[in-house]
Amino acid sequence: MPRLSLEDLHALAVAVLRASKTSPANAESVANALVRADADNLPSHGVARLPAFSAQAIAGKVDGFAEPKLTVTGDATLRVDARSGFAFPAVDLGLDRAAEIVGRTGVVAVAVGHSHNAGVMGHHAERMAEKGLAAMAFTNSFGAIAPWGGSRPLYGTNPVAFSCPRKDSPPLVIDVSLSKVARGKVKLAADNGEPIPTGWCLDAKGRPTTDAKAGFSGSFLPMGDARGATLVLMVELLCAAMTGSNFAFEASSFYDAEGPPPHVGQLFIVFKPECLGGDDFVERVEELMAAILVQEGTRLPGSRRLEARKKARKAGVEVPDGLLKELEGIVAAG
Repeated sequence: MPRLSLEDLHALAVAVLRASKTSPANAESVANALVRADADNLPSHGVARLPAFSAQAIAGKVDGFAEPKLTVTGDATLRVDARSGFAFPAVDLGLDRAAEIVGRTGVVAVAVGHSHNAGVMGHHAERMAEKGLAAMAFTNSFGAIAPWGGSRPLYGTNPVAFSCPRKDSPPLVIDVSLSKVARGKVKLAADNGEPIPTGWCLDAKGRPTTDAKAGFSGSFLPMGDARGATLVLMVELLCAAMTGSNFAFEASSFYDAEGPPPHVGQLFIVFKPECLGGDDFVERVEELMAAILVQEGTRLPGSRRLEARKKARKAGVEVPDGLLKELEGIVAAG
């Protein structure tokens, strides 16, 4: 497979989006997020998303020219209307403002509504940790998980993330999908004609399957089974009801250009740790990290992601031939 530097991959992503009815500012924001995912060896959330994003922007399912609108709704609450546009510019706007005011309020909640796929949620939380803040991030998505005991997917895979600063180390980042596997991994397997392990998905009739296409069109099993299903429900309420957005069963797919905008939501909670626990938060974090790492065989969440990022900065990332040709074709056609 051809290997591109992160700079070249970013330039290509911007060019694809600019050729697909997307403004320069929005193209930059989306490209930043996708390339960062590829750098962290998370290709299911990287530039592999561009063909779908391009088709949706051209079709109007996502408004590539949308300018998100921020409203201050309280001393420590912000609402951002993505206005049927890409999620990333709306998230950028909300988190940048949250970082400006959290020193005064200690905690800020940011609700992003009428939004789209928000990519790697841990990256949004990590941005705050790089500023010395802690953050939690939640999003819903289009239908994937059925209520426990049911068969109709009413919830999304609904990932959650947390990040906090560390002393003399990159931030700790925790990012998990509440399905047993991230939907992007099953999509990649389906696209590549590869099987999936038993226990990830059910087919449309509720039967266990190793067929990625059948699982993708069926339902995903929640992490933790029945208990996990209750957490998925919690995130659905936080991200849809609390942001004025669609529930998963009302949202259209992120993967095709059919139907109306998905209009899902994201919720972020940003903390200034010193306002809550005093000035020794980072030292306390390091005490726990040391207690984890002193045990043989343990590692911290995100350690492999950081290694991949380090390598990608030096050597770039591989892009499948077919995907690269498709992206270059979009640019040429635009």
